[in-house]
Amino acid sequence: MKDFPSCFGESVIQIASSTQTAKSGAQNLVTCVYQYQSKSVSGFITVTWIKHLMGQLGLTVGIQNPTKQSLCRADIKTWLFSKRKGHKNLVSHSASLHIFWDLSSAKFGPGPEPLQGFYLAILVNQELRLLLGDLTNEAYKKIDIYNSSPSPTPSRAIFVAKKEHVFGKRLYNSKARFCDEGDVHDVRIEYDTTYDDDHCMAIYIDDKTVMRVARLKWNFRGNDTMTVDGVLIQVYWDVHSWLYQSVVGNAVFLFTSGDPNHKTSMASGFSLLLCAWKSQ
Repeated sequence: MKDFPSCFGESVIQIASSTQTAKSGAQNLVTCVYQYQSKSVSGFITVTWIKHLMGQLGLTVGIQNPTKQSLCRADIKTWLFSKRKGHKNLVSHSASLHIFWDLSSAKFGPGPEPLQGFYLAILVNQELRLLLGDLTNEAYKKIDIYNSSPSPTPSRAIFVAKKEHVFGKRLYNSKARFCDEGDVHDVRIEYDTTYDDDHCMAIYIDDKTVMRVARLKWNFRGNDTMTVDGVLIQVYWDVHSWLYQSVVGNAVFLFTSGDPNHKTSMASGFSLLLCAWKSQ
């Protein structure tokens, strides 16, 4: 089995190591990586939504060049009332990053990602590269106030990777779009300890069983394939900490479409990395 960092990091930036400590895993966070490209420039935008232990929400935005070198990074403490909406501008020697956001009416699910009632607009070198959320008209109006040029047309950023911390006793849930034109699917992992000597695990896509692994004490690391929307998905797992560590850490699941050995900076598919923390 290939190690997780090499599978996940080569084509879409190493947004995290697969080995996490219990302390860092206590934070509920989702990191999303988007790739943008135009005739003159290309690179990656990383957006991390964070829910801290006391319920405060944070947001981090970073941009990287095609060789995965960090160019700019901004941390936004959105739990402060004055930071629920606003804008921020950062300039480095090689890039400028301008961020506009409004989370004042955002609605959230169990995780830190807003679901609706928000916008997040990101300009790189004065060009709109990423626009998230459903309040697009409000975003363009806000951008126009601070820009003398007409409203920029966003280049089509491709969603290439997602990393998420999920928590549960036996059920772990996420969502993913495995191909660019496909639907958003519910992803569920079920960990069954009914029989002490024969732990098993099942993976569901939209409530349909797509994979079942028996005898986890022997098969705590492995890989298999499944098909979603006609796309072949490689699945890797490592649940050793669930079974054999006295202080339970996180199991790791990697779902990746396309070629996991792809070495260039062009998007080669989508990768979902789940760090599954077992509640005591």
